[in-house]
Amino acid sequence: EVWQIRLDMHLLNHDGNITDAASIAGIVALCHFRRPDVSVQGEEVTVYTPEERDPVPLSIHHMPICVSFAFFHQGTYLLVDPSEREERVMDGLLVIAMNKHREICTIQSSGVVMLVQDQILRCSKITAVKVAEITELIQKALENDHKARKEGGKFGFAESIPNQKITAFKMESAAVDTNNVGEQAGEIIAKADPPSEVFANPILHTPGTAQIGEGIENSWGDLEESEKEEAAEEEDESEAAAFECQKTETEDTSMMSETKKDEPIVLSDSEEEEVVILEPQELPRKTR
Repeated sequence: EVWQIRLDMHLLNHDGNITDAASIAGIVALCHFRRPDVSVQGEEVTVYTPEERDPVPLSIHHMPICVSFAFFHQGTYLLVDPSEREERVMDGLLVIAMNKHREICTIQSSGVVMLVQDQILRCSKITAVKVAEITELIQKALENDHKARKEGGKFGFAESIPNQKITAFKMESAAVDTNNVGEQAGEIIAKADPPSEVFANPILHTPGTAQIGEGIENSWGDLEESEKEEAAEEEDESEAAAFECQKTETEDTSMMSETKKDEPIVLSDSEEEEVVILEPQELPRKTR
């Protein structure tokens, strides 16, 4: 008997270097996961509920952590943990996955930059330092979570609700003055520039399509019309080809009928070396 475990990651928001964040989130989820306890007696397998026995952790021997490096100006400049804007202008990316025992699990390189041996060795040394720091943070977080669960304190999502834990955009609550909201909105609208064009009704460029807000006009309807025209042209060509083929067969049949009607057919018998000439009306149906 084996356990089948599937790890799903849902990306809510990021500012670059999603590979490293996903690797940390994935390995922490696997380390934090607990499966039901099992006992085996002969061929009988018993899976215990959490009420019967405490769930047990997975057997994870090491934590592979990814560290990303961005290269600029054909490898002249090296940057660890690039942001989303830096990823837009980088020439190449190198991702090294390593555990705290300095064992390289995988290396992935992408982009248009060619790396030399010294650059890869330098990145591997930096990765070893970063992986040791991250692994220590993960172990401390798991220990604190385990301790909080035993003491009955806040843990998991409830402990992460405070500011700067889940989202970086969360702000402290502040009082909002709701007096004279209508007048303030009117002033803001009056100061704003009017739109370049005002449409009373929505514009439907083609049946089944619509355009909302700003943006270029879509060409789905045009593509549908062109596809219909191409299909009609192909159908006309196929009909014309079928007509020509039928016409050719008709001409060939008429020519054969005229030949059979006007000229006698000569049959030869090789054994008796005789030539028998038959009139068309005397020919058997199979021979005709």
